[in-house]
Amino acid sequence: MAVPCGGSLRDTWDRFFDRCSRFFPCLSDPARRSALCLKLALVVLHLIYVSILFIFDKDFIEKTKQQPWYTAIYLSLLVATLAQYFLTSNTSPGQPASSNNGSLVVTVDADQLGRNLLGSNATSWTKVVMDMYPPGTSVRTWTCSYCNVVQPPRAKHCHDCDKCVLQFDHHCVWLGTCIGQNNHCRFWWYICEETALCLWTGILYISYLKSNITKAWWVDVIMILLLATLFVSLIFLVLLLLFHSYLIMTNQTTYELVRRRRIPYLRGIPERVYPFSQGVCRNLYNFCLARSTYYKMERLPTAQELEEKARPYTCLDALTCRCC
Repeated sequence: MAVPCGGSLRDTWDRFFDRCSRFFPCLSDPARRSALCLKLALVVLHLIYVSILFIFDKDFIEKTKQQPWYTAIYLSLLVATLAQYFLTSNTSPGQPASSNNGSLVVTVDADQLGRNLLGSNATSWTKVVMDMYPPGTSVRTWTCSYCNVVQPPRAKHCHDCDKCVLQFDHHCVWLGTCIGQNNHCRFWWYICEETALCLWTGILYISYLKSNITKAWWVDVIMILLLATLFVSLIFLVLLLLFHSYLIMTNQTTYELVRRRRIPYLRGIPERVYPFSQGVCRNLYNFCLARSTYYKMERLPTAQELEEKARPYTCLDALTCRCC
């Protein structure tokens, strides 16, 4: 009986990975294997776009000979973008603490760093976290049913990574990891670099088509198809960059913005009030410069603070830079 072609290819592919997993144990896990293949595909896609320029664009090659610094900056941006991609994907988003002999342990950047906050009390983490919530709040309300750890405000369990993430933003499929408190800044810089690289590459493709549109039709077809894909990617990246810039300036996360009405501690807060915002300047400083190895927990604002944040802006507030 004949074996279906699809099944034969699948069996061959599985045997290939089984052999490779002997030398690379990470390939034995299907999830890690798919993430690795996705990263490899992303790198290959970048190299294809750049290689096309060096193969077909004679004007670009000539410009490289006359102005090597121009191409050097472009290739440096390519390398920096790929480096930022792998750096972000391999950085832990930050995980909630656990009690370890009474000391508070916060998992950041795949390392366990201890800080003794409340002496040798085994419930130190629970006490610290519950102080972030209003009085009378039950511990069970904020205990993760999967990790069995008390979640501080803004933390959420990610079902893709199967772990709780501090200041959870979203799970990024392209990076193969969650975006959280510890890698959100690197994620923003990656989007910024990727946007600049796409824009620059698009300009080079358009320049080629302007001067070589009638020379070889099959090359033009390839260039136009790649340029169309690049244009769609550029629109997505620009919108994503603007969206996350807005989140940073208001100290929000994607999860908090999208699921605001379903998050218990945000449910009763008006839409235009950002409970964790400390002003644009302070938010930018905390996001870019005030990162440390220890997680800075943000308590829920009091009713008086929420009332102050909800107060409409006046001309006097603009002069005193209240928004900053």
